Amino acid sequence: MTWRKNLFAVTAASFIGFTGFTLVMPFLPLYFQQLGVTDVGEIALWSGLSLGVTPAVTALMAPIWGRVADRVGRKVMVERSLVSFVIVMATLAFVTAAWQVFALRALQGLFAGYGALTLTMAADSAPRERVAQAIGTVQTAQRLGPALGPVIGGTVAQLVGLRRAFFVTAAFYLVAVVLVFVLYHERPQTHAAGADDRRVTFRNVLAFENFILLMVVVFAFQFVDRSFGPILPLYVADLGTAGDAVPILSGVLFSIAAGAAALGNHLCGALLRRFSARVVIAGAASGAAAGTLVYVLAGSLAPLMLATALFGVAVGAATTAAYTAASSVVPGAARGAGFGLLTTASLAGLAISPIASGLLGAVNIRAVFVIDTIALIVLAALVRRLMVAAPLTPTSAPAAEEL
Repeated sequence: MTWRKNLFAVTAASFIGFTGFTLVMPFLPLYFQQLGVTDVGEIALWSGLSLGVTPAVTALMAPIWGRVADRVGRKVMVERSLVSFVIVMATLAFVTAAWQVFALRALQGLFAGYGALTLTMAADSAPRERVAQAIGTVQTAQRLGPALGPVIGGTVAQLVGLRRAFFVTAAFYLVAVVLVFVLYHERPQTHAAGADDRRVTFRNVLAFENFILLMVVVFAFQFVDRSFGPILPLYVADLGTAGDAVPILSGVLFSIAAGAAALGNHLCGALLRRFSARVVIAGAASGAAAGTLVYVLAGSLAPLMLATALFGVAVGAATTAAYTAASSVVPGAARGAGFGLLTTASLAGLAISPIASGLLGAVNIRAVFVIDTIALIVLAALVRRLMVAAPLTPTSAPAAEEL
């Protein structure tokens, strides 16, 4: 079937692209050393700025690129984004100063956004009853890619050096471009009679049933999920773990969370065939709250393994359900803009959470998990109370207004 070939193309491209992105980025501090930056503080500053600027710019640009894709086609926009990554990654191998890395990373954010568009393409291609499965499959690939990227990148950097590793990363993106170009078949865009010149504005998208609430859901789960990063190793040590075992056990917990979230992405389609998106999201928020509550009460490391798995599955299921619910209320002609706004909400959580978690963790580590638990309980209550169980279909959605 064409939709299965399309799904394979965007899933493979997402996996390769997200793997390539994390192939070299974790080793950026070492690259700054090679560029002549010797002060540890300066290395940390340039690394933080260079790693943060791409998602920050992407958060601003994702809805815009999504809106453009709604007009000119998603396939060409994903190809544009991936080609820009090929060029930027290859260029990073030739830089001679730290500021050049920062500038290229900012440029990378300007042309990024293919992640949201591949989700849109998966939703567009799949039959209505398979939309959740398609979105979950692509999200699984997007989650597993970064889990494997640093391992592959460390091996590549050791074999060919950090500079040449950027060429390897560029090659990854080139393969992704070829996969989308050759395998993905985009259906011609159609418009309702008499509506050829009408477009859906961002204000229209926000007005669709449940959409703002779904943005809150995506933001909240990303915020809670990323709150673990700055403090988890400290918490593992605080529970009495021997110093030399802290890194490996923290890594195990992070791996469990990533793997469980990928499982949640994959299982969401089956859940949505039995329950409404409201039930799945509210249940996932409650399950995730149970997981973070274990972190609050834990006196040893053992309970955290199961709690982390529960939390991860809940995060994966909820995010897939949120994107699936959005696809059911946003017309296909505006889905790129809609998924772009959801991506902006996700990236906002990604940017804000580590800062808030670090500041709160400096006062009390367990307080971070207390806040996480309260936020998830409130989110579950909001979804149960405010989310429409049977949302409007795209054909009955509010009419678009002219730009």
